[in-house]
Amino acid sequence: MTFEAEKALYIAGEWQSGISTVANINPSDISQQLGNFAQASQQQVQQAIDAAKTAQPEWEKTPLEHKQKVLQAIGDELITRCDELGSLLSSEEGKPFAEGRGEIFRAGQFFQYYAAEVLRQMGDLAQSTRPGVSVEVSREAVGVVAIISPWNFPTATAAWKIAPALAFGNSVIWKPANLTPASAVALTEIIHRQGLPAGTFNLVLGSGSEVGNTLINSDQINAVSFTGSVDTGRKVAIATAPNFVRCQLEMGSKNALVIADDADIHTAVEATIMGSFSGAGQKCTASSRLVVLNSIHDAYVDALIKRMSTLKIGHALQDGVFMGPVVDDKQLASNMSWIDKARGHGAELAFGGEQLNLEHEGYYMSPTLFLNTKNGWDVNQEEVFAPMASVIRVNDLEEAIATVNDTRFGLTGGIITQSLRTSALFKQQAQTGCVMVNLPTAGTDYHVPFGGRKQSSFGPREQGQYAKEFYTIVKTAYQRPY
Repeated sequence: MTFEAEKALYIAGEWQSGISTVANINPSDISQQLGNFAQASQQQVQQAIDAAKTAQPEWEKTPLEHKQKVLQAIGDELITRCDELGSLLSSEEGKPFAEGRGEIFRAGQFFQYYAAEVLRQMGDLAQSTRPGVSVEVSREAVGVVAIISPWNFPTATAAWKIAPALAFGNSVIWKPANLTPASAVALTEIIHRQGLPAGTFNLVLGSGSEVGNTLINSDQINAVSFTGSVDTGRKVAIATAPNFVRCQLEMGSKNALVIADDADIHTAVEATIMGSFSGAGQKCTASSRLVVLNSIHDAYVDALIKRMSTLKIGHALQDGVFMGPVVDDKQLASNMSWIDKARGHGAELAFGGEQLNLEHEGYYMSPTLFLNTKNGWDVNQEEVFAPMASVIRVNDLEEAIATVNDTRFGLTGGIITQSLRTSALFKQQAQTGCVMVNLPTAGTDYHVPFGGRKQSSFGPREQGQYAKEFYTIVKTAYQRPY
């Protein structure tokens, strides 16, 4: 990388230092520091807002073919450099290299997809109810968009917000999570090389209390796209409401995977392993509730525990590692406290539940499975964000679906079954934004909408063509000839 960590803010087309720095620690090996990254002041955030406001009209008027080439170039470079940038991402976030590389590749696909969408921006013609009057319906950019993205998918989540924002003519101010600043600066460098009008894209690193609050309380921001916790999402909604700023919120989840009585055991186990424990369970789409029918319970649990015992835990960049560390010491402490809470409820610890001391000193824990849990327990109602899953026994499909829906969240839900009737019923009745059949609950495509129900999501969907509902404003024009 060519950037200086201390000069990691990108405002109005220039790299800047901040008022302080934060250390970026490798969670796989806490003796390794990846750099000290600049933190923006409130004045610098305002500078970014001013620059974005000035640049946005010029970027919106930029010819479509040039916009298309810019987004295509960003996507192409991400994919070309996915090994290098994937290693960087894994080093600061902790996910195994294969997942880090895959995330960078997917981020590139988002930019490539929206490069194509730039050329598909077509309006509609309508007949007026009045003779001699024509009607045109078109879309225009919202304006200045603040993007607040999380640490668990530091490049992919940012990409699926930044790419459509730029594709539809908006300017962007991006506040990534402080835990993954290196990946943010790497993406910003790629965007910087495309020569956008100064201020079209800005990067402001910093805390939520300083940088985030300045953005969401500004009356010069036209839209806020946020991914994070429910509590923070609620604060975003409250802060943006007085200024009538549109907001898009992707928040918590408590996803369930149903193992039907006719499930293929191998399919069920592999879907559980990928859905519950990949990425150390640090996914909003992770399946932390395993709703299992009585008739298949024992066979499934035995096979799952046997498979869990084969998983390799270790440094994110080591070969063959399935699960790396969790992201930091706070997350590890939270995870261990949830294990204590589950035990306090009376859950049976069937596997894992331990903090691990490995070759490298890091934030390691074992994948964890609890049996004989109740859906109403806190551990099955609150988002834990850990490699931890709880089995909930049910008697039949009706009880299984009721259990899936008995939560304040509704992002993803899955079922393992060989019955078309059962899958059809589940797809119809599951109160989730995404439904998976014979697949892990974690894992979505980039060209279709993503989002949930209840307290999981608020506002228009992300991804695919549905993103235009958030990043554009509809204009209806009437005309009568002289």
